[in-house]
Amino acid sequence: MGKVRHVLGISGGKDSAALAIYMKQNHPELDIEYYTSDTGKELQDTYDLIENLENFLGKEIIKLPSISDETLNPFDHYIKMYNGFLPGNMSRWCTKKLKLEPFEKFVGNDLVISYVGIRGDEDREGYISKKSNIQSIFPFRKNIFSEDVTAKFLSNGNILNVLKYYESIDLGEKRERIFEVINEETSVNFSQTQKLNSLLDLGIKEYNKAIFQFLQTTEYPLSKENDFPLINNEDILVRDDIFRILEESGVGVPEYYKAIEFEVNGKKSTYARSRSGCFFCFYQQKIEWIWLYEQHPDLFLKAMEYEKDGYSWIQDETLVEIIQPDRIERIKEEYIKRKERKKSKVQSPYLLDILDDAEGEGCASCFI
Repeated sequence: MGKVRHVLGISGGKDSAALAIYMKQNHPELDIEYYTSDTGKELQDTYDLIENLENFLGKEIIKLPSISDETLNPFDHYIKMYNGFLPGNMSRWCTKKLKLEPFEKFVGNDLVISYVGIRGDEDREGYISKKSNIQSIFPFRKNIFSEDVTAKFLSNGNILNVLKYYESIDLGEKRERIFEVINEETSVNFSQTQKLNSLLDLGIKEYNKAIFQFLQTTEYPLSKENDFPLINNEDILVRDDIFRILEESGVGVPEYYKAIEFEVNGKKSTYARSRSGCFFCFYQQKIEWIWLYEQHPDLFLKAMEYEKDGYSWIQDETLVEIIQPDRIERIKEEYIKRKERKKSKVQSPYLLDILDDAEGEGCASCFI
């Protein structure tokens, strides 16, 4: 199998970009391969971010090829293969063909640690490969290990082993309480999540050291490593930290995150984009489609060109319908009402108070 490879995918979004910066600054000892899967349909801001990141990292971000036909860009190649059938919630062929398959071809059968930029303030797991040679690590979270590893480690059948792993660790005055938690079986009244959080609250480093010992008994890629620097990681990074990292590093925040003012029926508000990914991503909110129409009309028209033979990007209406003046007005008014319901949240130039509930929707492999 050879040595374990360390890889980090750059989606063009804020979280993966910040993670690349964070890993460079905090773990320069790791030889990380950075890669991106270009659909050919990204905003220019995404390409600018990748170029800025390459300058900061002093390292090439590998552009993964997903097709051999150079006469078409990747998305157009597959839309032709699918006879114009547009991707959507129920058929996300774009993620499979343009992101996941190129990534799995890139790593092949090598043992791989894949670093994922899901933050400490997010309640989602993200893409976990079904291939046993790929292991995901989440440096921004309290629990850096994936759900599948956690479930095996904290299973009731593994309690004796967990006790043994913790025995070898200096636990100080927390020792008695830690062993109480370990000995309590998970049940309806004490879930795996509760047990996990209890152990993490009693010591993140101690938990990481125990689970690393457990991994040595498995076939996960980390079983082949004698040590792992992130075991001592106690950082929990949230969205404000991400923007701070991007700004302080000089890489910068992609322009599409920055709020732009608009006015409708005497009311002023701001809009922006909440995600990276293709400019015609079907996960966009309707206000984001209006943002695209008004800020990048050329790209909106290109998105319109794909809508034919009954296929549309939005489930209940076409792009032609969504840009009718009265429809734009209603979408903006509904958006303002939604924003007003969230006035209790802190205002931000990056719309941290507006689009947060939709940010977690979609394919993690595109947006992290």
